Amino acid sequence: MIYRFILTLASLLLPFCAFADSDYPPQVKSVVEQRCMVCHGCYDAPCQLKMDAWAGVPRGASKEVVYDGTRIRDAVPTRLFEDAQTVQQWRQKGFYPVLNEETPEQGLLARMLKLKQQHPLPREKLLPDTITLGLDRKQQCTKPEDFNAFADKYPLWGMPYGLPELNEEEHTTVIQWLNDGALGVPMVSPSAAELGAVQRWEAFFNGRSLKQQLTARYMYEHLFIGDLYFSDLESKSRYYNLVRSRTPPGQPIDIIATRRPYNSPGAARFYYRLQQQRSVALAKRHMPYPLNTQRMQRWQALFLDPNYEVTTLPPYGIDVAVNPFIAYRELPQSARYKFMLDEAHFTIMGYIKGPVCRGQIALNVIDDHFWIVFVKPNSKDSLLMAEFLANESDNMRLPKTKQGAVISLLEWRDYSKGQLKFLEAKTEFIARITAGPDGTKVNLDLIWDGDGYNDNSALTVFRHINSASVVKGLVGQQPKTAWVINYSLLERIHYLLVADFDVFGNVAHQLETRLYMDFLRMEGEQNFLFFLPEKDRIPLRNFWYRGATEETKNHVMTESVANSQKTDIHYLTDNPKRELLSMLQQRQPGGKAPRYQPADPRFSRLQTLQGKPFSLMPEVAFVEVLAKDNSANVFTILHNDSYSNNAQIFEEQKRRIPEEDYLTVVKGFIGAYPNVFFRLSEQNLDNFVEAIMSMRSETDYASLVTVYGVRRTNVPLFWPLSDRLNAQYKKNQPIEAGLFDLNRYENR
Repeated sequence: MIYRFILTLASLLLPFCAFADSDYPPQVKSVVEQRCMVCHGCYDAPCQLKMDAWAGVPRGASKEVVYDGTRIRDAVPTRLFEDAQTVQQWRQKGFYPVLNEETPEQGLLARMLKLKQQHPLPREKLLPDTITLGLDRKQQCTKPEDFNAFADKYPLWGMPYGLPELNEEEHTTVIQWLNDGALGVPMVSPSAAELGAVQRWEAFFNGRSLKQQLTARYMYEHLFIGDLYFSDLESKSRYYNLVRSRTPPGQPIDIIATRRPYNSPGAARFYYRLQQQRSVALAKRHMPYPLNTQRMQRWQALFLDPNYEVTTLPPYGIDVAVNPFIAYRELPQSARYKFMLDEAHFTIMGYIKGPVCRGQIALNVIDDHFWIVFVKPNSKDSLLMAEFLANESDNMRLPKTKQGAVISLLEWRDYSKGQLKFLEAKTEFIARITAGPDGTKVNLDLIWDGDGYNDNSALTVFRHINSASVVKGLVGQQPKTAWVINYSLLERIHYLLVADFDVFGNVAHQLETRLYMDFLRMEGEQNFLFFLPEKDRIPLRNFWYRGATEETKNHVMTESVANSQKTDIHYLTDNPKRELLSMLQQRQPGGKAPRYQPADPRFSRLQTLQGKPFSLMPEVAFVEVLAKDNSANVFTILHNDSYSNNAQIFEEQKRRIPEEDYLTVVKGFIGAYPNVFFRLSEQNLDNFVEAIMSMRSETDYASLVTVYGVRRTNVPLFWPLSDRLNAQYKKNQPIEAGLFDLNRYENR
């Protein structure tokens, strides 16, 4: 009786209480992690039922879709822990309950789980057509009052949707918790050492001099998406987010929620705070960033110790705040660049993972596989470069936030002209600093070598249609394209695709972002072409942009620009691109990516060929290979799609060249969204490889999955294998690892 009274009282108070620092009970959390969070996390959680934090359950679900490529007006942001703090506030934003506080067993979540138990998946190879998959499928998002009609119409749509049901023990655990009110438990309190680290870092971020304030503002705009942790503590610390709060250190955080990190925090004084992260790490979103004593000393030396003066703090108005070359012109350019380069993997990961989570329109601007290196900072011309960037800030301006739904042709032409002017000025600038016997040489000395030890100096990006991955090292076969990124390009990529990108924005904002990113991709490719002999630049540009207009090609490199500067690298063969990429792979710290090598040599045949058989493979496949002693090795097979060019937004399939598709095979994991799991014994590995190479049709691929794959319908194997793969990732990469997402798992 007393227990029921407590539950009733809790249910009455819950709508008006802040979520505080609550978590799932331990026995429930393990089930929810492995069976619910693998689909219900980030902005692409079905029906916005975001279960990667306990607070997402009482918040409930919504019929509004976050990723809507046809949205005419900006949507109201619905970021958990930011845009509302109580259940009642979420109800006012249109979220409806998945719990029933009066009769818990009748709550929507409990009924969806029970529906799956009553109607498990048919024991067939493929799911029936009545179970629709795909990121853009029409979601029903039924409300509690409509559940009976929903269940009658879609009896196979219980949770977990399109996947095997929970086993009896798991089901009982979750249902009992729901029946008891789905209450959370207090999160484990930080240790004394961790609290001390929080205090030290909050003191660092909240210095009062103008130099300290401008430095902290710059860092916040680059770290707001990071999962910060204290790497120098003996025991692993939890993750924190850098936020702006109305309250000072030592008081509960009162977060200032703005659409973008550079928006004004208001007239009152605010503070940078480290807020304990309450969501579970998801591979598609997790971006760890270490804080330690060495880091603080490094930032002190870069930004605070040098003898320069900050005379004023820039305004938060859109004309200034969105342009870092204006807003932060009083911070040393070399310090800003080194700040980003020190953790370049994190910097680029913001573009790849960031707030996006998904989006083909955002990602079809890049190739499926390319390498990245960076221009060396702090060259003798750094002061000239800073002056050059300041003078060219107007031509490098980024799209401004707009409320309208239309991108005018005039605006686009304006951006295009500005970029061409900048490229012309950059060509002249390079010619000036390389002129004469004492000029800067265009050779490998211009490429940042990680100061001899930093493996952030070489990165590889893999695009998987509507998601992507970035890893350290130059991984896989030599790619078609490569980027050389300098400070101005790196800064613009961050502000365009991370600081300024709004997943709740309208179609004009999303389209304009995609179109402007074309310029930045082409600039990175142009920088790479400058290291090749003049005669090879235009032919290679033309190969990268087959079918593109001359105007588009000229944004990469014109004939005059191609001959404006000689390379000082001496090439020995008739394939200088291959030579250059080989030199970079040998030269850069971690360039050979030892973590991903060696893949089993029996996979080597898959990495030396290209063609249509490989076009049948999924984007990301995890392969568990069992040895005779029952130990297991995991490999990832990545499918790299080939296109004639990436200079157009639409009709992507018309630009596909499947004859040029190829695979990359690595040891361990790459990719947050596996499309299929394969499981085989070591003795069958040769047969598995041969089966892939001999594919000619979808029927052949279906046969491959039948013999070696684990389909969604494989009740005995699917969840145990999913659990093992997640566990192995966490064991091998405890800081980097997050739960894999199963929303893109195939039904083939």
